Amino acid sequence: MIQLSHEQVAFILEDLKANGIDSEELRLSLLDHICCMIEEEMSPEQDFENFYHKVVPRFFKRDLREIQEETNLLLTFKHYYAMKKVMLISGTFTAFLFIVGAFFKSMHWPGASFLIVISITVLSFIFLPILFVFKVKEVSAKRDIITIGIATVFGILISLAALFKIMHWPGANIMWLSSLGILFFLFLPIFFFGGIRNAETKVNTIVSSILILVACGILFSLTSLRNSKWLDESIHHTDDLLQSSAELSNGLDASSFATDSVSVQMIQESSNIICQNIQLVKDHLISKIPTDEAGLKEGEIIRIYGENLETPYETLFNETGKPIQGLISLKQELKSYEKLVKSQTGLVSIPFLETNDTHRYGDPQEELLTWEETNFSHVTLATILRNLNLLMLNVRMIEKISTNS
Repeated sequence: MIQLSHEQVAFILEDLKANGIDSEELRLSLLDHICCMIEEEMSPEQDFENFYHKVVPRFFKRDLREIQEETNLLLTFKHYYAMKKVMLISGTFTAFLFIVGAFFKSMHWPGASFLIVISITVLSFIFLPILFVFKVKEVSAKRDIITIGIATVFGILISLAALFKIMHWPGANIMWLSSLGILFFLFLPIFFFGGIRNAETKVNTIVSSILILVACGILFSLTSLRNSKWLDESIHHTDDLLQSSAELSNGLDASSFATDSVSVQMIQESSNIICQNIQLVKDHLISKIPTDEAGLKEGEIIRIYGENLETPYETLFNETGKPIQGLISLKQELKSYEKLVKSQTGLVSIPFLETNDTHRYGDPQEELLTWEETNFSHVTLATILRNLNLLMLNVRMIEKISTNS
């Protein structure tokens, strides 16, 4: 075991200071550890400086300065490691839950909405804020801090916009467009003009800015400023039914029906059965709407939850895409009712009673859809309730005309 000289100890101290160890207390602590290691491991015939430079790298991964930086973080940020652990766990948790939730949603399995809501909530209010704190600690320039802050706000806002969009909650488009505005008009100018001034970062800044512009364009192209084609078609279909109902009501009078009391009674009984089935479907559907408010009227439910797409589909169709028994029973009754009405009125076609399969969008090249799929699959709650109410109104209209004959 050797004994270091005062000159060798002084050399170590100067080297530690020159390599970024500014704290005297930390410098002396490292000096003690390094001296002990050298005195125990170095043999008398070995060169001191060469051996010293072999020992020092044991204390760091990149350079000595990181020891000082870690110490400063620990002194100014006591919960550094705890928050770092929370950030890593929350990030992993978010990614896993979102992937599982997206898979559940694509398979129309229960629990998809819960998983997606939890994952994006954790991302927005735990992971991204903690990440912001860590990134701010790594920079000192005010411009860099502002850039990181804007990027964090954008990340939180676009995450919540995606959540609101997936869940069909109001305000999704506003948040989505606001986040794109922040990205394009705030983050990009600060990032571009700040980085292009530095020759070392000029090329990277230009390339990154181009990628940001492309990403911004892709995100904007995904912004749903209009309804989907399927949703538009469902609304047009409802309008067609309304028009056919108006035309039928104008063309029917009491003389159109037979005055036979037996026929009138049959129409009344069939009308009652159909309307009961319609009401059962409506009640079942409304009972599945996730709301904490009891006793809401149908009109209030439509105003608040009318844009909901997920719940109606999950309620009226099973995991394999087949309609529930209530819709099947309603379809069977409509077929019988259609035959009865045609036999009594002489009408060839009654659009709102027809239950035949139709091509999507009315295009023969598209897939063939059943009556249940045309009226109730992948359309909003408001559209489904409107179709059911329209059907009930038309049935009662025919019943009324027949009983007054």
